[in-house]
Amino acid sequence: MSSSTDTELPFYKPFGNEMTLFEQAYQNQLPVLIKGPTGCGKTRFVAHMAARLGRPLYTVACHDDLTATDLVGRHLIGDGATYWNDGPLTQAVREGAICYLDEIVEARKDTTVILHPLTDDRRILPIERTNEQLVAPPEFMLVVSYNPGYQNLLKSMKPSTRQRFVALRFGYPKSKLEQEVVIGETGIDENMAKRLVNLVNALRRLKDHDIEEGASTRLLVYAASLIQTGFAPVDACRAALVEPLTDDKETVDSLMEVVLATFGQ
Repeated sequence: MSSSTDTELPFYKPFGNEMTLFEQAYQNQLPVLIKGPTGCGKTRFVAHMAARLGRPLYTVACHDDLTATDLVGRHLIGDGATYWNDGPLTQAVREGAICYLDEIVEARKDTTVILHPLTDDRRILPIERTNEQLVAPPEFMLVVSYNPGYQNLLKSMKPSTRQRFVALRFGYPKSKLEQEVVIGETGIDENMAKRLVNLVNALRRLKDHDIEEGASTRLLVYAASLIQTGFAPVDACRAALVEPLTDDKETVDSLMEVVLATFGQ
């Protein structure tokens, strides 16, 4: 879990009306659900919007062992006494912050139960262990995200939960915008950014290979960062755009053929 009150706007390039929708959801006290593949900018977008709105941000990376207690809080023992320790969700409600639950479907199912009262007109967080019922202030906002490509029967969001949110769908940016993102993030020259984006698009089209998901914009930025600091382009692309996609050596070799064709080696 991480929190931030940094007012400097993290770099973000909009692809549509997502910033306006997020702002309107905030003004109308509506929770937001963001759907999209790995590394497409979901987390960066939330960080940007929190800074833009001037609100503290609590980010929780959800995982299989995350429970409702982890989000709400628990009693701890210290110095011979028992005291209550707020979880990130409770802290966000108390402070009127934005709470972002990344990959919410990875968390245990009991977590969604505590979200329901916060995502309807009640906007309350009951804390049974302290006998409190917190009313979320107008500034509080709940944002969750997940990757629809990884959903299955065991890890999916129930319609009764999903329909409590205003939803945004993210994808990988169009080529021109993705070039601008790479340049803005790394300072790499326009020609190299264009070549890298063309390469990523070629890799994403290889659907017949053993690849669960295409190379992300995040990985593209990693490759550009390595090249910008002097790493050889082919080696940078292997380390950042190919090896993270698969463990299968034959698939790696096939992807590297595309890399070599792109950089003429």
